[in-house]
Amino acid sequence: MIDGANKLFAKPWIWSFIGSFLVWLAAILFTGGYGAGGMITAALSLAVFTVVVGVGQMFVITLGPGNVDLSLPANIGLASAVAMKVMNGDDSMVAVGLIAAVACGLAIGIVNYLLIWALRIPPIIATLSASFIIQSVDISYGRGLQIKPPPGYADFANMQVFGVPILAIVTVLFTIGASIVLQRTVYGRSVLAIGQNIRAARLAGIRVGWTRLLTYAFSGALGGLNGALLAGYFRGANVDIGNEYLLASIAVVVIGGTSVAGGKANVPGIWGAALFLVLLLTMLNTFGVSAGVRLLLTGLIIVVVITAAGGQQKAIR
Repeated sequence: MIDGANKLFAKPWIWSFIGSFLVWLAAILFTGGYGAGGMITAALSLAVFTVVVGVGQMFVITLGPGNVDLSLPANIGLASAVAMKVMNGDDSMVAVGLIAAVACGLAIGIVNYLLIWALRIPPIIATLSASFIIQSVDISYGRGLQIKPPPGYADFANMQVFGVPILAIVTVLFTIGASIVLQRTVYGRSVLAIGQNIRAARLAGIRVGWTRLLTYAFSGALGGLNGALLAGYFRGANVDIGNEYLLASIAVVVIGGTSVAGGKANVPGIWGAALFLVLLLTMLNTFGVSAGVRLLLTGLIIVVVITAAGGQQKAIR
């Protein structure tokens, strides 16, 4: 039994769930136990959106040092406007709107990689530059857009089954699929191999360029899907709807146990980290902490986790 516990605590993803539980416990102790169940339901509802973009960001970061997608917030904002425009409040157009949003994000992801490949510039510069262009398009296209989501779609995005959000159930299934893809498919193993040693991956016959293209496209598509889901959940598109997901998408990857050096990914940890961040935000709001302090604490948590991970890697060596 002790060996089983040691093996469990040795898994990096378990600590994000422990952190989530401790933050939830602190919040309910402060409120005297009031709203404990509702807090979990709300956390699951909001964590879904961070998990969706976090999975895409995780695949990108796993490609190795320097790989990151900074265009996600702008991508989400534009895709939310595209989805609402295509759906136009009609439930019969929901599927078409979702496809349009995913296609929009997919195109952004492909353009991101083409900028990296054609101009030979670091991903952080390419995706940041792309985000400015996307924001300009979003402002001209989506600013002042007052179209509400179709009633059925909005109801589905907010639906719960025995207190568990339906989107959370669907997202759990999605993350299980993402984990299988990462660990059991040629594409997933190629992503891990490139992150571990890109030169060795090339010598092993892995098509590095195509794998990186697919990964950035995948991240972009998930950003587009997230925009459509957010528009349904909050019952409308917004240019700034994706702003908080730049820091959040990176934070859940790092806190969840994925190596920032590449070659090592952790899908379960993304759920734990997303719940941790949402519950932390809830607790800080309960304590009346300002937005600036919340961002500062999130940044400090990321630094601590990266430092701890770096220390463990040195110890292993």
